[in-house]
Amino acid sequence: MVNKKRRFGRRKVCRFCADTTIKIDYKDPRTLRYFTTERGKIIPRRISGCCAKHQRELTLAIKRSRHIALLPFGSSYM
Repeated sequence: MVNKKRRFGRRKVCRFCADTTIKIDYKDPRTLRYFTTERGKIIPRRISGCCAKHQRELTLAIKRSRHIALLPFGSSYM
């Protein structure tokens, strides 16, 4: 018989719902960089802890920021 240990962690709370003073803005790469990996990929909702509404806004802001070259599309190596 295989014992499966389940770990129940604390549910992550959306930082944008908890603190309404924080705004998602595509012109603020310092905030958006927290939600991307070192390779430039957008961190998924289950890891970032954002609600669905704010994750959609984040994704759109990151893509806009990439388009006007405030954030890189990929990793910055070389």
